[in-house]
Amino acid sequence: MKRWLRRILILALVVIAGFALRYTVFKKDPVDVTVFRVAKGRVEDSVTNSKAGTVATRRRAAISPEIGGRVRELTAREGDRVVQGQVLLRLVDEDYRARVELSGRALEAAQAAEREACLARDQAQRDLERYLQLGEIVSQELLDQFRSRRDTTVARCEAMGAEVLKARSAETLAKVELSKTVLHAPFDGIVTTVSTEIGEWITPSPPGVPIPPVIELLDPDAIYIRIPLDEADVGSVREGLPVRITLDAYPGRSFMARVTRVAAFVSDQIDQNRTFEIEVELDDRAFARTLLPGASADAEVILDARDDVLRIPSYALMEGGRVLVVREEHLVEVSVKTGLRNWQFTEVVDGLADGDPVVVSLDRVEVVEGARVRVAGETLK
Repeated sequence: MKRWLRRILILALVVIAGFALRYTVFKKDPVDVTVFRVAKGRVEDSVTNSKAGTVATRRRAAISPEIGGRVRELTAREGDRVVQGQVLLRLVDEDYRARVELSGRALEAAQAAEREACLARDQAQRDLERYLQLGEIVSQELLDQFRSRRDTTVARCEAMGAEVLKARSAETLAKVELSKTVLHAPFDGIVTTVSTEIGEWITPSPPGVPIPPVIELLDPDAIYIRIPLDEADVGSVREGLPVRITLDAYPGRSFMARVTRVAAFVSDQIDQNRTFEIEVELDDRAFARTLLPGASADAEVILDARDDVLRIPSYALMEGGRVLVVREEHLVEVSVKTGLRNWQFTEVVDGLADGDPVVVSLDRVEVVEGARVRVAGETLK
């Protein structure tokens, strides 16, 4: 065999061996990926709160007696459920009761004086009428005296009537002052705070000087949630839309609610995004009564929803509406047409079929179109 032919054969064998080594010994391991198999389900178009919402109540009262005094009786404690009109607190009231009794005695005296004055008026009227019947045998001077006496007694009776009214008003005032020694529940609710004890002296808050209330009361039947949303969503949200609520106190659970109010203005806050506020009420009112005002809450307002449509996780969608699909152990880039979308799922209108394995582990640089891959796991969301 000629030398040049031998060299060509050796070179060919080396090239063939190199290719064999490349695709056997030196062949790259496939990249492990996690996929989501395209399936039908529910997809929602929604907006979420820009910052945490707050559980609140439409009726909450911070109350104290209108007058100062020493606490005699405290019938409500924190956590107690009370009804409208129930006594919550009583002050020492002996001095106020004494004033009521004194005003009552003054009223009785005024009424007795009125009766006496009015009896004198009636007698003066009868005397005048008898002398008028006598005709000319009674002098005009004597008739004038009887008329003057009659008029004086009439005025006296009227004056005593005014004194009775004055005494009755004084008695009413004394009773009103006495009633201020008792603090009643203004509505059905739950006592949240009691800041006094029996024997302590409490003082009403003067104008302009804030003093902590003695008792705080809230109505659990008026619980709602205030949710701030970004101003960009103001045109999408309206009353009546369904809302999904999540609470830190109940991890892994969500609660359905409804939008009951949309603010008519956008809040302008320094160093913060401009937001508008909505109010929502939970569908489960019995559960709502168990929530504590002041607790934080997150909300997802559902603008639209479609059931039984093809969907993929929203985080599997790359820029430009593209996804990576595993086909014959390699990644293929596919453009998809999408519909409704939220933070969790995106509706696929065109480009994918039911069961297509879409890659969701996009956080590795090796996960690119054309890469050889191995499906290491599947996820349902």
